[in-house]
Formats: sequence, C-alpha cells, structure tokens
Amino acid sequence: MIAWGLGFLLLAGLVPVGAAWSHVSSTGLATLDVEGGRLAYRLTVVTSEVDPLGGEILWRAAGGDRQATGTVAGFLRAYARFSIGGEACAPGPIAVRGAGTGDGKVVLDMALSCPKASGPLVIVDDWPEVLGAHFQTVLSLRVAGRPSHEFVFVEDRRRATVDLAGADAAPSGFPGFVALGVEHIVGGIDHLLFLLALLAVVRSVWQTVKIVTAFTLAHSVTLSLAALGLVEVPSAIVEPLIAASIVWVALENLFAPQTVGRRWLVAALFGLVHGLGFASALTDLDLSRAAMVQALLGFNIGVELGQLAFVAVVLPPLAWASRPGRLARLPQALSAVVAVMGAVWLVERVVA
Repeated sequence: MIAWGLGFLLLAGLVPVGAAWSHVSSTGLATLDVEGGRLAYRLTVVTSEVDPLGGEILWRAAGGDRQATGTVAGFLRAYARFSIGGEACAPGPIAVRGAGTGDGKVVLDMALSCPKASGPLVIVDDWPEVLGAHFQTVLSLRVAGRPSHEFVFVEDRRRATVDLAGADAAPSGFPGFVALGVEHIVGGIDHLLFLLALLAVVRSVWQTVKIVTAFTLAHSVTLSLAALGLVEVPSAIVEPLIAASIVWVALENLFAPQTVGRRWLVAALFGLVHGLGFASALTDLDLSRAAMVQALLGFNIGVELGQLAFVAVVLPPLAWASRPGRLARLPQALSAVVAVMGAVWLVERVVA
C-alpha cells in the first residue's frame, strides 16, 4: 500500500491532470519581413496553450470584441519591439483575426516603420509576460533578397541582433532549435509519462537500450517526414493516439508485465505516433527546405538530449526503489496512475 500511495502522490502532485497540462510549454510562430525601413510582423498563437487570461483576450479580439482588440494592440506594441541602427521602429496598423482552422489559432499582424533602413536590427520578444512563463517564439526573419534566418526566443533569451548590412551577418538559429527540442520533450508531460510507462518494469540495461533506441529511431523518422511535408496527419488524430499509447503501455505493465521482452516493438510502433506530435512544433513554420533541415536537426538533437536526461534522472532511483524488500510494487502503482491520466487525456482529446 505504501508503494501505491507514493506512486499516486508523486504523479498526481507533480503532474496536474488535464489537456492544458499535457504540454506545459507553448510555441508561437512568428515572421518578420524587412523591406528597407518597413517591417511586417506576424505572430500565430494557439489560445488554448497559453496563459488562460491572455488566451481569452486574444480569442475575444479575434472574434471582433473592440475592447479586447485594443488590449491586444497594446500587447503587440509592448511585447514585440524592434529597432534599426539604434532607433526604435514605430508601430503602425494592427490586425487580429482567427486563423480559420478551428483549432483556436489567432493571428496577430503589425506593420512598423523605422527611421533607418540599415544597421543592426534589434528584436525584443517579451511575450511570456502576458502569455505565460513557458511561452516561446520561433521567428523567421525574411530580408528582401536574402535567405531567411530563424531565431528561437525562450525563457532566458528574449533578444536577438542582426546586422542588416550583410547577408551572412545573422547568427544561426541552430542552438535555439536544440533548446526548443529540449523544452518540447521536458515540457511535454504526455511524452515523458509514455517514457516512464515504457521503462517502469524494465530491469535490464540491454532492454532499456533497445527500448530507448527503438523509440528514438521511430519518432525521428516521422518527425523528419512530417516536418519536411512528406507526411501529414491531422493533430485531431495524432493527439488522441498519443494519449492511447500511454494507456496501452501502462495497462501492459499492470496486466501483462511478462511482455516486456517485446517492449522495444511497442516503443517503435508508438514512437512513430509521438514523432508526429513532436513535428507540430515545426510544421507551421513555412521555412525553406534548407532552413527546415537545420531546424529539424537541432530540434531532434534537443529532443534526444531531453529524453536521455529524463531517463538518466528517473530510471536509476525507480529501479533501486523497486527492488524486493523496498517498494517492489512501485512500478505498478505508477503505471496505474499513468493509465488514469492517459485515459483522461484520451477522452478530452477525442471530444475536443
């Protein structure tokens, strides 16, 4: 009974149950088009994934609420700031609209005029102040006649500087995409619980290696195919399948633990599904093929680093605590709680 109570407290206390908490990080997709001293900024946000108050204001503004629209216009001026050559760019016309995709996306547009047309372009992204501490922005900078450059603004990196005088002066966004991958896996509670369920009853180092390798290879394949536009599966299908995979593996731990020898096959099968879920962070970016390859490589490396860190931190103490004479039923207790949480997510994602 101690093991079951501890398992429930560990998961129920650390991981709130609900669709909004299956991913604790959220990503906004932005573009910044630069033509001389004129800028055109666009940010796309999924309102259900950000701070509830900010998300509600965005959604009301997209629906035509004049007061909310004025508030959002103030957000744009305050939290997305730009300057060229040391002089601030002045915000101009602002528009807020729904994306028309039925998934809660809102598009924010702002035109700006700058006193200077050349020199260092400074971009400041402070959206977490209103959209939540875990909000991050992936921005594609497009200067007329040059390749695009991508930046990832995360919690501790809210500012970027680009010299508009040279095509090669902009720094690579590769480290940012690595950070985005780490954040995506560490902040994706559903993916972490799936990994926990996969490894909860495993006691062999070789089995662990096979399972983690199979999961990694499988999700890397579908992540790459989806991000490059070669495979497209609606999130309305992918997200319930991810929740179903959590329930399946957790129930296997409870009722068929002897099947752990083939767990690597289960990891590979459901890894294909989870890869499609990972790809959602990149597929809406509309990057060039070269830029997408760089983003994909960095993001995938980040996902693997986050995944390995989770396994290294969680698995050893779990294996130690589960030995006979300690809390031998702890893996089953954890699996039961994981199965319940996965079932809640499954229902919410099916009926959403």
